[in-house]
Amino acid sequence: MSASRCNSVGRTGWYVLRVPIAKVSLSHFPLRCSARAYGKGGTTFGYKLISTLPLRATKRCVFGFAFLFGGGVGLYQTKKISFQQHFAEDELPNLPNLQYGIPTNQGSDLTFATDLKLTLYQYKTCPYCSKVRAFLDYYGLPYKVVEVNPIMHTEIKWSSEYQKVPILMVEGKEIVQLNNSSVIISAMKTCMIDKERTLSEVVQYFPRLLSTNAWGNEVLEYTNKYWVMLNEIKITEVYTSKNARKEEVRWRQWADDWLANRIKPNVYRTPAEALATYDHIVREGNFGSVPFAKYGGAFYMFWASKVLKIWYKLQDDVREDLYMAVNEWITAIGKKRKFMGGDKPNLADLAVYGVLRSMEDLEAFYDMMENTKVKKWYLATEKQVREHGGHVENHCRTIMA
Repeated sequence: MSASRCNSVGRTGWYVLRVPIAKVSLSHFPLRCSARAYGKGGTTFGYKLISTLPLRATKRCVFGFAFLFGGGVGLYQTKKISFQQHFAEDELPNLPNLQYGIPTNQGSDLTFATDLKLTLYQYKTCPYCSKVRAFLDYYGLPYKVVEVNPIMHTEIKWSSEYQKVPILMVEGKEIVQLNNSSVIISAMKTCMIDKERTLSEVVQYFPRLLSTNAWGNEVLEYTNKYWVMLNEIKITEVYTSKNARKEEVRWRQWADDWLANRIKPNVYRTPAEALATYDHIVREGNFGSVPFAKYGGAFYMFWASKVLKIWYKLQDDVREDLYMAVNEWITAIGKKRKFMGGDKPNLADLAVYGVLRSMEDLEAFYDMMENTKVKKWYLATEKQVREHGGHVENHCRTIMA
């Protein structure tokens, strides 16, 4: 089927969603159809969701089939995108070994110097990639961006062991590949403070271990990834107290494990928001000529967001969970501090800002700014990042000797 005809089917499906609805019994649909769309029948999430599929009336079943067919085509075109586009780090591939992957730089002597070259491989709308950009921008570290095609991954085919984003390549006399947003930030920050240790030495403090995630999938997790690895002398120089260090770690993890999990259910909350979100993703990302990506991706993520709403036990109006999380963050900062880091943002500030920034230009973002206490802090952090508030001349003698 041509791209234009796929788009026509998609438009038909979305029209069905937007007209007045009535729920149709599952008996109106062949069981085979639900199994094909969601993989399983019975009492699984997919079965329950498709059993309440909105249609205008029984006579409109043909449009329902068009909707399912259009979604199936879109799912086929976008199956590799799905959760990757917004949450690229959620699941890591099973790597053949547990040694940190630095494919071309064994024995590297990377330290901070003037000939640093940084290349960030990213999806622009991914919260984790946004975190890394916030960190690099705040500290005034120049870097090149490579937007990765979320379907083909052509731009990172060279990375045989790791096919997720963000990836930060650090090049000088040697090359170090940093994977995972929190590892990137912690390793870079460690080297910026402790210039006696090389980057290749520092990354050994973040070993990878096999674990099982909440969905029952085997994944690789990075230990110590929220910690800046310093000795006791350096800790006292950088942090006002040990509690300040622990607080930074706690809220960096909270940004990944709690706040980020409220993003998808909110940006895909309604069919209209899902379509607007994927329209934004397609415009900002590197999709190439992928027919039907917008409609197929929006269809898939709209229903996936309903599964996530149940899984994370969110309220009927998921906006309330987003508001509660954001206000919890502002309460933790308190009235006496401008940022969690005091007068300047710390790594927790940059992490939370990076996650929230991924929603910019979407309805959920504007609702959050209007209905929570985050606006003052957000704009202050945005100014610090834009103006490279953490820039120090010594830092920009960047990472290689």
